[in-house]
Amino acid sequence: AGLEDAIVENDILRKQLSQTGQIVGKSRPIQTLREEIEQVSTTDAIVLVRGESGVGKELVARALHERSNRASRPFVTMNCAALTESLLESELFGHERGSFTGAIGRKIGKFEQADGGTLFLDEVGEMGASMQAKFLRVLEGHPFERVGGQQEVKTNVRVIAATNRDLEEAVKAGQFRKDLYFRLHVVQIEVPPLRDRLEDVPLLAEFFLSRYTLQTARPPRSISEGAMRRLREYGWPGNVRELQNTIERAVILGKDEVIEEKDIQFSSLETPMEPSTASNLSSVPSNISLGELEQQHILRTLDETGWNKSQAAQILGIERSTLDRKLKKYQVERPPE
Repeated sequence: AGLEDAIVENDILRKQLSQTGQIVGKSRPIQTLREEIEQVSTTDAIVLVRGESGVGKELVARALHERSNRASRPFVTMNCAALTESLLESELFGHERGSFTGAIGRKIGKFEQADGGTLFLDEVGEMGASMQAKFLRVLEGHPFERVGGQQEVKTNVRVIAATNRDLEEAVKAGQFRKDLYFRLHVVQIEVPPLRDRLEDVPLLAEFFLSRYTLQTARPPRSISEGAMRRLREYGWPGNVRELQNTIERAVILGKDEVIEEKDIQFSSLETPMEPSTASNLSSVPSNISLGELEQQHILRTLDETGWNKSQAAQILGIERSTLDRKLKKYQVERPPE
């Protein structure tokens, strides 16, 4: 019986693990995204995945890998913004023993770890200048050397890069190499923000509810109509990641079998609009476009923060670069004092 239980448990765990790579939703933007993934996955082309923070760019990269002929080989991830330039070089290309203080042995880098498989580089727009040059050479098929080494290493890796940064602006500002931009721009996949597919919110909420109910071994739960309505009416500046965190919080802190409206708590940093504004949405004229509504809300937030863009971006739950991009799009500048 013990062995049978273990086999059943193993099966459940395997199914749960496979769920992490699922792109949940039935909306038109998600159907388009799935079609693009199917179309691109069977090639070895470099893919640039773009979208706001929290939309699920790594999920898209995993889906591309799992549907490719490299699926049985490694899927290796690396966040380019998490390390200094010298450490990033060591992480990507590896190092030899004694190449720097603390290098007590040879280290195999991410490119070698991903040999035959896929390397996913998140926040690729944050790479420093010298790292961009070395990365471009490898993308062009040149061999590389480990830090402190002389032996040439060549790998067979499919690169998927992701960014929430405006790379075009970074190129114009001289912060990102134009040749690297074009090398990464072979195939581009744009992941839609959650506010553009609000009809998927109930499906995603149920998906995360079942996942966290299983993980926390809590009794099965359901989401009340009021709670679901609250989820559907929210703007989700933190995208799917914020929804995931909201459901996890409700599962952990909720005391009843049904998740009620009171159990849905949004992060104060990511609340996109004041409660008074949210509750009075019905008073917004029906002929106003979403763009105009967004513009008004951004301007109100900037006024309240004294045009402190970093603080405003934090309140809005978006990147500072995204705020700059939106201001440029709406041709808005700070009014003179």
